[in-house]
Amino acid sequence: MSSSVTSRPTALYGGQAGRRVTVRDVAAAKERGERWPMVTAYDAMTAKVFDEAGIPVLLVGDSAAMVVYGYDSTLPVTVDDLLPLTAAVVRGSSRAMVVADLPFGSYQASPQQALETAARFMKEGGAHAVKLEGGRRVLPQVEALVSAGIPVMAHLGLTPQSVNTFGGYRVQGRGQAGDELMSDAKDLEYAGAFAVVLECVPAELAERVTRSLSIPTIGIGAGPSTDAQVLVWQDLMGLTPHPAKFVKKYFDLAGEMDRAVRAFADEVVGGAFPAAEHSYH
Repeated sequence: MSSSVTSRPTALYGGQAGRRVTVRDVAAAKERGERWPMVTAYDAMTAKVFDEAGIPVLLVGDSAAMVVYGYDSTLPVTVDDLLPLTAAVVRGSSRAMVVADLPFGSYQASPQQALETAARFMKEGGAHAVKLEGGRRVLPQVEALVSAGIPVMAHLGLTPQSVNTFGGYRVQGRGQAGDELMSDAKDLEYAGAFAVVLECVPAELAERVTRSLSIPTIGIGAGPSTDAQVLVWQDLMGLTPHPAKFVKKYFDLAGEMDRAVRAFADEVVGGAFPAAEHSYH
């Protein structure tokens, strides 16, 4: 598709390359009733694989705190930790929209702080959009970013940056809390968010929210009725030893890596590697 043609409908997942996916493409997919996948990425090489596979949106998640930096929650990761990862994912991809998570403590204080942080991700990281967590308490931040021309993906339900407030990783949105989540989702749409992640909420609630919004919903542990689904790539590839209930393991990458590195080690110890074909003459 020519970069000068932006209005022609195209499949979001696996669509024709030639330009980046935009928020308009995501909105059009919602109108067509088209579901699509989003996965996390933290480096150029995996971003290239996912991009060439047709994944339309790559999230540089603050989950990097755990899967890249080895922390036990998302809270310790910083803007300076995530910026180089974001830039790497942008360089490694050519079609996918790259969304950068705003880490804990980098946007909650004020709309001005949110704008300064998001601007760094757009200018230094090359991100095409940012994601932040929370409902009505972050509406001023969302409005400020959208007014400045920065696309915002919202995040409701189990928001990992608030895990200490929730008392752990628990399902959110049951009972009256479901009505509050619905209200937050509508407020975020009105504030200008182009999509909203729903994490660890009852499937029935996620379905109601999806029907009530004109912007896409992206589920993670939110049942099958959201417009899109997202997983951390290490979870879906089988690298995570104890994944959450909502994770489906599509490949045993941990097992394959173990077999490969053991084979390499055995050949080194036994003298079979490097062989003549791996040596210069």
